[in-house]
Amino acid sequence: MTRFIDEHRQTYGVGSICKILPIAPSVYYAAVARQKNPCLRSQKDKELSDEIRRVWNDNFCVYGARKVWHQLRREGRTIARCTVERLMRQMGLKGVMRGKGIRTTRSDP
Repeated sequence: MTRFIDEHRQTYGVGSICKILPIAPSVYYAAVARQKNPCLRSQKDKELSDEIRRVWNDNFCVYGARKVWHQLRREGRTIARCTVERLMRQMGLKGVMRGKGIRTTRSDP
């Protein structure tokens, strides 16, 4: 949405475009400010994501969030476990689960 406003702001202006679109001008300006100066958390997340992916790949893509967190602590990185969980979820990384899958019903032959 911000890209559309950026393309047409010289012709129509931000206020008139935002009247037609269902957003407030303050939302547009906040999004532009975030793009120019990203917050500290997003900058740190990018660095940590690279570390998490490296640890996960080094261990044959079988480590879950808990083991990745422990490995990062052994390497001297201080990071919260919930942060590792959140970033692994965003990147789509999962550990391998042991055992058979859950079986809820048994068919009657």
